[in-house]
Amino acid sequence: MRKEGMQPSITSLNLLLESLVSLNKFDKTINLFEEIIESGFRPNKFMYGKAVQAAVKLGDLKRANEYVHSMKKKGVSPSLFIYNALIGGVCKEKRIRDAEKLFHEMLERKLVASVVTYNTLIDGYCKVGELEKAFDLKERMVRENVEPNLVTFNILVGGLCRAHRMEDAKQVLKEMEAQGFAPDGFTCSIIFDGFLRSGNVKSALALYEEVSGKGVGINRYMLSNWLNYLCKEGKVEKAEEFLQKEIEKGFVPNEVVYNAIVNGYCRISNMNKAISMVEHMEKLGLRPDCVTFNSLIDKFCEMKEVEYAEEWVKMMREKGVLPNVETYNILINGYGQLCLLDRCFAIIEEMENRGIKPNVVSYGSIINYLCKDGKLLEAEITFRDMVSRGVLPNVLIYNMLIAGNCTAGKLKDAFRYFDEMVKGETRPTIVTYNTLINGLCKKGRVTETEDLLSQITSSGCTPDVITYNTLISGYSNEGNAHKCLELYENMKNLGIKPTLNTYCPLISVCCKEGIELVQRLVCEMSEMHLTPDRLIYNILIHLYAEHGDVQAFALHHEMVERGICSDKMTYNSLILGHFRRGNLSEIKNLVSDMKVKGLVPKADTYDLLIRGYCEQKDFIGAYLWYREMLENHFLPRFTTCNKLLTGLTEQGRLQEAQIICSEMKVKGMDDWSFGEDLSAVVKM
Repeated sequence: MRKEGMQPSITSLNLLLESLVSLNKFDKTINLFEEIIESGFRPNKFMYGKAVQAAVKLGDLKRANEYVHSMKKKGVSPSLFIYNALIGGVCKEKRIRDAEKLFHEMLERKLVASVVTYNTLIDGYCKVGELEKAFDLKERMVRENVEPNLVTFNILVGGLCRAHRMEDAKQVLKEMEAQGFAPDGFTCSIIFDGFLRSGNVKSALALYEEVSGKGVGINRYMLSNWLNYLCKEGKVEKAEEFLQKEIEKGFVPNEVVYNAIVNGYCRISNMNKAISMVEHMEKLGLRPDCVTFNSLIDKFCEMKEVEYAEEWVKMMREKGVLPNVETYNILINGYGQLCLLDRCFAIIEEMENRGIKPNVVSYGSIINYLCKDGKLLEAEITFRDMVSRGVLPNVLIYNMLIAGNCTAGKLKDAFRYFDEMVKGETRPTIVTYNTLINGLCKKGRVTETEDLLSQITSSGCTPDVITYNTLISGYSNEGNAHKCLELYENMKNLGIKPTLNTYCPLISVCCKEGIELVQRLVCEMSEMHLTPDRLIYNILIHLYAEHGDVQAFALHHEMVERGICSDKMTYNSLILGHFRRGNLSEIKNLVSDMKVKGLVPKADTYDLLIRGYCEQKDFIGAYLWYREMLENHFLPRFTTCNKLLTGLTEQGRLQEAQIICSEMKVKGMDDWSFGEDLSAVVKM
C-alpha cells in the first residue's frame, strides 16, 4: 500500500497486529510495529499493547519494557492489558518482586486489577513457593469485589500439590465446590498428579477410579499422567499392561498416551520396544508427531549414537513430520557431547535455511560445550553472534560463560560477563554468585568474596549451603580458622544445614587449634546425622597420629568397619602414628598390607619411612627403605637424604654412606654440603 502511495488506516494496522498475535507470529508482530514507528505513525494504546504482548511471548522483556517506556514518554498511558502482559512475563521468569512493583504501579495509575491480573500474580507466587502470599492475594481480590474463578482455584490447588500439601489442596477443593465451581478435568489431573508427587499412589488410583466414569476427556488426561508416572519409575511394561486393560474397557488412546509409553521405553534404553510401539501406533491409524520422534532422537543422542538419531530425523521428514526447534536442539546437544562442534554450527545454519529460528537453547548447548572445552574466545564469538541475531541470553547462558572463565582462571572476563548481566535485564542467581565466589577462592582472593556475599542478599538471592561451603573451603586454604568458624555459626543461625563438604575443610583448618575443638565439631557432625567419609577420617586419623594418640588406630578400625577403604593418605598417617609411639615392628606389616591392597608406596611414603627410622636412630632400617625406594625409581628429598647420611656417618656406617653419595651423584643430586665427616667419606 505504501509503495502505491497509500497509507494504511489505524484500524487496518490494529487488525493486522491482532491477527499476527492470534496466529502466534510474534516476530512478525514486532517487525510490523517497528515499521509503523519508522514510518512516522504515532502508535495508539492498542498497538503498543500488541507489541508488548508479542515481546513478552518471545521472552524479550527488555524490549517490552522499552515499548512501555516509549509510550509513557509520548504521553500514552499503559493499559490494564499491557500491565497484565508484563506481570505475566516477569512471573514466568519467577521475578515475583518485579511483578509486585508492576502491580503497585498499575494501582497508582488508578487502573483496576482484573481477575486475570490477580490470577497471574497468584500463579507467580505459587511458582516461587510463596503460597501464603498467594492466598493473601486471593483474599484481597475478594475484598476488592473481584470474584475468584475456576482458574484461580486451579492455580492454588496446583501450588499446594507441588508443595506436597495435599490436605490443604483438598480444603481448597471443598471451598471451590461450595462456591459453585465443579472440578474440571484439569483440576482432577492436578490433584491426581499431586498424589503421585507425594508418593500416595493409592489415593491417586482411587481418584482415577472415581472420575473414570465422568467422561473420556478426564480419563484420558489422567491416564496420560498415570502412564507418565509409571514410566518415570521405570515400570514401562506395567504401564503398557494398564493401558491395554483400559483399551479393553473401551478407552480409545490418542498420540499423547502412546507418546508416554514410547518415552518410557526410551528412558530405560529399550529402543526395540520404543520403535515397536511407534509402529503399533501407525497400525492403529495414529500419526507419530514431533514428540514421538524427539523421544527416540534424544535417546539415541544420549547413547552417543548420533548416526541413528540422524536416520530418525530423515524418517520423520519422509513421514511428513517436520523437525521442530526442539529436534534440532537435541541434535546440537548430541554432537556437542561428542565435541563435534563444527557439526553443531552446521545444524544452526541448516535451521536458518529451513526457516526455523535457533533459540537460546540452541546457542546455549554450543556455548556450554565450547566453555567446557576451554574454547572461551569461540564461546564469546558465538554469544555475540546470538545476541546480534536477536536471541536474548538468559541467566543459564551467562552462568556457562562465567563458569568457563572461572575454571580457566580468567576472573576478569568472568566479572565482565557478570557486570553485563547486572546492567541488563538478566538477574544473577545464587549459582552465578557461587561460581564467582569459587573462582575467587581458587585464586586465593578469598577476602574479595565479602563484596559478593553482601550483593547476594541485596539482590534478593539467599546464600545456600554451597555458598557457605565454598567460603569455608576458601578460608580453610588460607589457614583462617577463626573466619571458618564464624561462617559455620552464621550458616547454622540462618537454618542452613551443614554437610560433609562443610565439615571437611572446617575440621582440617581447626586441627591446629587443638583436639578439643575438633572433637566438638565431630560431635556436632554426628548430631546432624552425618557419617564421616574417607576425607574426614583421614584428617582425624592424621591429627591423632601426629600426637601419637591410639585414637588414630581406633578411627581406622571404625572406618574399615563402615566399609570405607583406606587410601595412601590413611596408611601414611598410620605409619606416622606408629613412629610417634615408637612401634617400628608394626610398620612393615602396614606397608605389606598397603601393597596387598594395590596401593603401591610412592615417594612420599618412602620419604616418611626413611625419616621415621632416622628419628628412631635405626639408620640401617632407614637405609633398607632407601634401597627399596631407589629400586622403585623414586628419589628421597634433600633433607631426608642429608639426615640419613649424617646418621650413617655418626654410627660409622661409612660404606653405606659412600654408596648413597655415589648414587646421588649419578642421579645429578651432588651439589650438597654435608660437613667435614661426609667430605672425608666421599674422599675415601
